[in-house]
Amino acid sequence: MAFRASSLRWMRRQAVRAVIAGAGITAAAYWYTDQTHEGRFKQKEYLRIAHSDTLAQLNQRPTTALPTRQELLKALREQHYDVLIIGGGATGAGVALDSQTRGLSTALVELDDFSSGTSSRSTKLIHGGVRYLQAAIFNFDLEQYRMVKEALFERSNLLEIAPHLSYPLPIMLPVYKWWQIPYYWFGIKAYDFVSGKRVLKSSFYIDKAKALERFPMLKKESLCGALIYYDGQHNDARMNLAIILTAIRKGAHCANHVKVERLLKNEQGQVNGAHVRDQLTGFEWDIKAKCVVNATGAFTDTIRKMADPETENICVPSVGVHVVLPGYYSPGNTGLLDPSTSDGRVIFFLPWERMTVAGTTDSPSEVTLEPAPQDRDIEFILQEIRSYLSNDISVRRGDVMSAWAGLRPLVRDITKKDTKSLARNHIIEISASNLVTIAGGKWTTYRHMAEETVDACVKTCGLTPKNGCVTPGLLLEGAHDWSPLLYIRLVQDYGIETD
Repeated sequence: MAFRASSLRWMRRQAVRAVIAGAGITAAAYWYTDQTHEGRFKQKEYLRIAHSDTLAQLNQRPTTALPTRQELLKALREQHYDVLIIGGGATGAGVALDSQTRGLSTALVELDDFSSGTSSRSTKLIHGGVRYLQAAIFNFDLEQYRMVKEALFERSNLLEIAPHLSYPLPIMLPVYKWWQIPYYWFGIKAYDFVSGKRVLKSSFYIDKAKALERFPMLKKESLCGALIYYDGQHNDARMNLAIILTAIRKGAHCANHVKVERLLKNEQGQVNGAHVRDQLTGFEWDIKAKCVVNATGAFTDTIRKMADPETENICVPSVGVHVVLPGYYSPGNTGLLDPSTSDGRVIFFLPWERMTVAGTTDSPSEVTLEPAPQDRDIEFILQEIRSYLSNDISVRRGDVMSAWAGLRPLVRDITKKDTKSLARNHIIEISASNLVTIAGGKWTTYRHMAEETVDACVKTCGLTPKNGCVTPGLLLEGAHDWSPLLYIRLVQDYGIETD
């Protein structure tokens, strides 16, 4: 018996040592990853200083008018380019801006309106992703951690370069079980910690009374309190357009309603342009470029198959639905997060343009130009909302003022053995014919994705930029001399209504 007790004590000690060692190794891995990313961010700051003269010149307030669509189309018909981008969403717009500001001649074509697809159908948040950080910590997933760290850097940059279209938003996480308070507190504080000096405002805990004061429609029964943390909110469609207009302002030639009919190849079989058609006039022509970038989101595989019909699909589209409810469903200055829905996702409940936006869902979908919200998805969102709001409030189907569906361009990384796994981050693929494809990723990280894509273009196609990436800190169209009090001048000087 003494021998058995001694053995058990020895096994316990070994187990404790193993746990401590594992925790130490995990902490060391995260510390190393954190230091690696901080080094990258410091390098970006260094490059920002090194290119400060270029950035200062680019950030001067514009005084000339933008070219018309006809002028842009004329240039697209006559010129040869270093880079041609297919797709005018956030990613394609970001690539155009990065490429042009490096001194590379740049063209972009978009099948429909700019930001007509997924980029205008988001949750309107600029965020690192609290749930991604949760997975990174509890699943020891360094890839998720890197993605969160990168997104938090980009969140800070986007709030800086487009203050007229973005702002910090407090988000409430209600707690209904006492044991959840330290659990969620640790997660939210970890989010602050990973943000580092880029944290918007420190998170904090409030009691039940203050939670109900902030969000009166919250369910009172069993409510213990709430945690408040901060992320960014933006007007996604206008942000996308601001990026495009900034690229045009810097000299890029970008045109919407221009369809790519087929890719062009040289005698060596390398992609060197595209045959396109103006959807408004029917006119067709060739656009020649040293490098072609596929940034078409959910339609990634359509363009990839133009370069190689036998290529394997990498895009796995998923549809996300949002609903718009009257503004009285949420206070004007605080969002709400349901951290654990019945299907294991999260639901955001956010003030937006004097209305309330709630979503999202996640369902497999076919690729289509006009994804439509299904009744089952709308009802799912409403049901999740009902579980968090007071029983005195009747959340009715008739309260839904509008709804939209957007396709997430999730991708499989075919370079990995497990081809069934979806890449949580973006991937950049170089085809045998030198087509550069950027796929996956998040709205928040569009700039970083664009930077890596242009780096790939330079390396793959032997381009010669005049300078390195200067987009960190590069003001977007409309941000020059903006202040939060600008609307007062517009009201006083021009008689514009405050609405």
